[in-house]
This record gives sequence, structure tokens and C-alpha cells, in this order.
Amino acid sequence: MLRITGLTKTYKTGDKALKGVTFEVPPGQVVGLIGPSGAGKSSLIRCINRLIEPSEGSIHLGALDVTGLSRGELRKARRRIGMIFQEYALVERLTVMENVLSGRLGYVPFWQSFFRRYPADDVAKAFRLLGRVGLTEHADKRADALSGGQRQRVGIARALEQDPELLLVDEPTASLDPKTSRQIMRLIVEICRERDLPAIINIHDVLLAQAFVQRIIGLRAGEVVFDGTPEELDTAALTRIYGEEDWAAMHKQASDDEVEEREAATEAKRLGERVAALV
Repeated sequence: MLRITGLTKTYKTGDKALKGVTFEVPPGQVVGLIGPSGAGKSSLIRCINRLIEPSEGSIHLGALDVTGLSRGELRKARRRIGMIFQEYALVERLTVMENVLSGRLGYVPFWQSFFRRYPADDVAKAFRLLGRVGLTEHADKRADALSGGQRQRVGIARALEQDPELLLVDEPTASLDPKTSRQIMRLIVEICRERDLPAIINIHDVLLAQAFVQRIIGLRAGEVVFDGTPEELDTAALTRIYGEEDWAAMHKQASDDEVEEREAATEAKRLGERVAALV
């Protein structure tokens, strides 16, 4: 359980990125965090694991008060919080397996990580995770030889290698095509369900969020202005979050695009069947 109470972040410039944000995320729930640029989404994600320091309020992960931890205690606590980044944050020259195993850096002595001598149990778990994200055959490839979708799958496996109690995901589909974006979102949601793992996903694509997450929190100017189910995110709610726009046209265009995508996939399948019949 993640519990955030009265969270405020004021930068040295005097700008308030967060203004008394309060909500809870129970085990297994995946929350989509939406809002316009500058709404405070990234600040919120980074306050939760204290990559930036909150100005006021509290953050509890289970019984642990994250905001009250010393630097040494925080290093240990961060092992309990998995992070998946927009730009993957992989070490390009290392293999897929080595990148996944870097999720254990907070658990093993420095000399073991330096010489890449991880315990056998950690290596076995990394292989299982690569199988779960569909990358077993790529274990020995360098990270820079992978596609964007494959890199994001490595990032997911690395975060899970930590055995986290909370998953923070920052724009996981921003650099991906529509089909790969759906695959990545589906994978994250399925894994959270399997592990009863709570997650917060900072995401710009409203329709993608509505298609996959269980709950949506909308931020505007650092404040929560919507907290509900995807079905409750109607035109009025979208206007509160983003301002006036032709939201009905957006949904219609998305529906038309989805129909075109399905038709293209069906046609490709038929073509493949014809080619196979001729061989």
C-alpha cells in the first residue's frame, strides 16, 4: 500500500509543482497519472522515491515513512521501489542479462557487481524474468542492438529483479509506435496483477491509459482534479484536467484508427496465409 498525504513541492524559484496531493494506491492497483505538461506528474513520481525532496507532506510505503528516512536508510528503501524510465536508462554496451542483473546492485557487495559475479539465484531469477517479458533469446545481446520496445522490456525486467513493493513508471510508451505501446502497457498491467504489485504510470496518452489502467488520477497545476475509473473520465473531467477541447472528436479518431489497425492486421494475416499456401 502506498499512501501519500498533503504532498507539496516548492522549488527554489518559488514555483509550486505539487499542492497538497493526497491519495492511496492499494496492492495490485495500476494508476494512470495524466495531466498537461507542467502539471506536476514527473515531480510527483520523483518525490515518491525522493529523487527530489518533498517540501511538505508524507509518503508511506506500507508502514515505512519514506519522507522521514536518512540517506543511508533511503538507499535501502529504494530497493523496494522499482523505476521504469521513458528513455530506458540502460547501459548500452552491456548485455541484456547484465542490464537486468543491475537491478540487484542494491543487494550485492560492490566487488561482486564490479566483476559481474552475481549469486546463482539472482541469475536464475533474471532468466525467468527475461522469459516473462519475451526476451530469453536476447539475453547475450548488447542493449544497443535492441529495438525500443525490446529495451523497454529490459527495463521492466530490471525493475522486477529488485523484488519491488511499488512500481513507478515514467512515460513508458512515449518513444514507441502504437502497437508496441499497447503491448508494453498490457505487459506492465499483467505483471502487476500477477504480483499484486501497485504501480503509478505517468502517461500522456489518455486513450492508452483508459484502455489499460484500473484508475486514473488527473493533475492540473500541481493539484488532483480527477480521481476515478477510466469510465468516469468523461468530457467534463477531461476539460477540468486539460481545458477546452473537442474530446468527442478525439475519441472518434481513436476509434477509427483502431479499426484501421485491426483491418491492416487482418489483411496482413490473409496475405501471409496466401503466401504459405503457395510455398
